[in-house]
Formats: sequence, C-alpha cells, structure tokens
Amino acid sequence: MKNALRLLRIPLYLVFMYGLYVATVLIYATITDWQPRARVSLNPVTLAEEFVRKNMKKKVPQKIKILTWNLGFGALGEETSFFYDGGDVVIQEEDICKKNVKGIKDFLKSNSDLDFILLQEVDSCSRRNHRIDMRQEIAAILKNHIGYYAINYNVDFIPSPQYNPLGETRSGLLSLGKYEPFKTEKIAFDTEFDWPTQMFFLDRCFTVQNYPLENGKELVVMNTHCSAYDLKGEFVTAEIKKMTDRGEEEYSKGNYVIMGGDWNQLPPNYKAKRLNTETEYNEINLTNEQIPEGWKWVADPTIPTNRKLDVPYTKGSSYTTVIDHFMISPNVKVLKVNVVDLQFQFSDHQPVILEVEL
Repeated sequence: MKNALRLLRIPLYLVFMYGLYVATVLIYATITDWQPRARVSLNPVTLAEEFVRKNMKKKVPQKIKILTWNLGFGALGEETSFFYDGGDVVIQEEDICKKNVKGIKDFLKSNSDLDFILLQEVDSCSRRNHRIDMRQEIAAILKNHIGYYAINYNVDFIPSPQYNPLGETRSGLLSLGKYEPFKTEKIAFDTEFDWPTQMFFLDRCFTVQNYPLENGKELVVMNTHCSAYDLKGEFVTAEIKKMTDRGEEEYSKGNYVIMGGDWNQLPPNYKAKRLNTETEYNEINLTNEQIPEGWKWVADPTIPTNRKLDVPYTKGSSYTTVIDHFMISPNVKVLKVNVVDLQFQFSDHQPVILEVEL
C-alpha cells in the first residue's frame, strides 16, 4: 500500500503544480486585465517637424487615395505557418521578422504619395515579433504623414501555447494622413468573448478622424479591425452597426465617410474557394442589408487579400480569400480599387488601395 502511494506522489504532484500554474495565470490575468475606455482622443505618434506641420495645414483635395493593410505584426510573411491556424510557428525567427518589417517599410515608403494609410496589427512591444516597435519605425519613414496609434491588444502574458507562450503582446491600429485632422478618436466595440478567453484576446475598436474640406464639410476616415474567430458573424455585425451609426451621424451633416480595414468577413457576392469549417475560424459574406441604404462595400475580388497560415505560402495551393476592403457613404464616388499583389512576402494580408472622388 505504501509503495502504491509513493508511486502516486509524482503524478499527483505534477497535477497539483499544473493546477497551481493555471490558477496563477488566471488570477494574474484577471488582476492585470486591461479595460479600455469607451471613447478616447488620440495624440500623434511623433511630433512632426515644422515643414511637415505646414504641409498638414493643407485641405484634403477632392480626389484622394487611401490604403488599408493588416501587417501581421511583422511575423507572418510567406515562410510562416502560424499555430493559431494549425501551423507550427509560435515565435518567428528574429531575422525573418526584421526582413518582413523592412519589406513593409520599403513598400510604404515607395507609396508615400498616398493621402491616407490605414494599418492594422502594428505591434509596439510584443514578444511575438521580438519587440520591434513597428509604430515608431513606420512613422519615422513617412515624414509627410502624421500618424495616430490606437492600441487594441494590451496583454501582459498570453499563456498559449503552453509549450511556448506568446507572452507580452502590445498591438494596435495606426492611421496616417498627409493632412492634419482636427479631431481623432478611438471608439471601443462592445463585443468580447466570455471569461477567461476575453482576457487574452484583442479589445476591438475603430478610429475616427475628421478632416476639413474646402467646401466647409468634413472627410471622415475610419480604420477598423473587426473580430475573428466569430463563427456566426454576430460580433462583426454588431461592430459594423456601431461604425455605420457613427457614419450615418456624420453623413447626415453632409460629411463624406470612408471606412477601411480588416473586416475578417467576405464582401457581398464574393465566393470563397473553400470555407474551412473544421476550425474555429470561418468567413461569412457580409450583406448590403447590414449597411444603410445607398452605402457601398468596395472590394477588389480578383486578387486575394488574406491567406490561411496552416502552411507556408505557395501560390496556387494555399487557401486565400478577400477580407480587407472598404465601405463608403453615398456621396463618395469610386474611381478605382485594387489589391497590390505582393505574394504575401511580408504579411498574411495584402495592401488594398482605393481611389475616390468626393
């Protein structure tokens, strides 16, 4: 009997230690759980030099170009398979992260003529990309733009996967423009997963920037990163409702509204090659019924904007889809929209450029 009890000590001890670890993680996460304010004004990422400040005083022209791009926190380039999608990689090698960030910066610098740039998954201090401050590095190269950063992922310690935890994660939305807005806000969405999952996921939000126009009206630019792992699309529907409520409020004043970002859902009438229903990640087609009458979804369905990360990217065989696009108010005319096909070299998303006339 004593020998049997001795043999049980080791597994019982291991079970106890594991339970203690889980309890410690949950208690610490509960105590440090970030609770963002519902609405907050944003300050510029960097202080613009005097000549830039003078440039910012210019009014927004009638024709503008705007880009949206999810940067995959600088770690999800073509060679990566990520564990959240069933792949192998948790923390990508530092040299690969640096290669991705350099590629992202080179592309943005070569397109610095764009009026507005909306970026998602821009990490500022995360273990998952070796603490590269993408926010500051990007702002530093776009010297004719002024940027505003809205943090939406602020967790001290993510415990998954257990064998190699993601750890500290700080990420957000970076919105840049060649003109100075007179008002910039971050607005929190009301959607979140149940406890304890909510403590380790993003606190989703969108940003709103108001720019003066020559005709006395305003251009309102919104940047968003809607919920993922939303099987029924209920979270995204609620998030779109909150954005369009604000958009309708602006449009009723005669203002022009452009919303861009990673919607994590398909635009209307886009048929995916394959919907992956075996995991917790699934895309659903958005509908025109979800937006006010006269408003429009604007997407380029001919080139994919997102790939799944179960395996490294291979053209023609990797699963790709379109989840990055725009929504515009009725008084905005679409001139052109196109995905820039970078073959997912630097991110699991591709940039989308929209050209419009107000």
